[in-house]
Amino acid sequence: MTRPVTEPGRTGRPAEHRPFAAGWTVFAAVMLIAAGTMAVFQGIAAITKDSLIIVTRHYVYSMNTEGWGWIHVILGLVVAAAGVALFSGAPWARGVGIVVAVLGMVANFLWLPYYPFWALVLIAIDAFVIWALCVGPAGRSADDA
Repeated sequence: MTRPVTEPGRTGRPAEHRPFAAGWTVFAAVMLIAAGTMAVFQGIAAITKDSLIIVTRHYVYSMNTEGWGWIHVILGLVVAAAGVALFSGAPWARGVGIVVAVLGMVANFLWLPYYPFWALVLIAIDAFVIWALCVGPAGRSADDA
C-alpha cells in the first residue's frame, strides 16, 4: 500500500518546507558561479592583450578587445553574484539569474569572432542555466503553487 505524498515520513514529523535552494536551482547556481568565474578570466585575458585573443577586421561588428574585456569582467562578477544569491532560495534570485544568463549569452555571442570555442561553451552553459531556472523550484508541483 502506498502512502500519499503529504503524509508525514517515518519520523512522524510533517514534511517541512526548506527555504534554501534545491535540485535544478543548485545546478543553476553552481553553473552561474562557474560561468561568471570563466567570464572574469576571459575578460582579464582580453584586458591584458593576451596573444590568446585574435583580433580580425572582417566582421560586421568590431570592438575594442580591452573594452570588451572590462565588460566581461563586470558581467562575470554580476553573474557569479547571482549564482551565490540563488543558494538562498529567494524567488527574486531566479529572475535575476535568468536575466544575467541572457546578458551573458548576448555578450558571448558578440564575442564569437574573437574566441569562438570559449564563447560557444559559455553560451551553452547560459542556456542550461536558463532552462534549469525555468523548470521551477525543485520539490514543488503545479498543485502546490
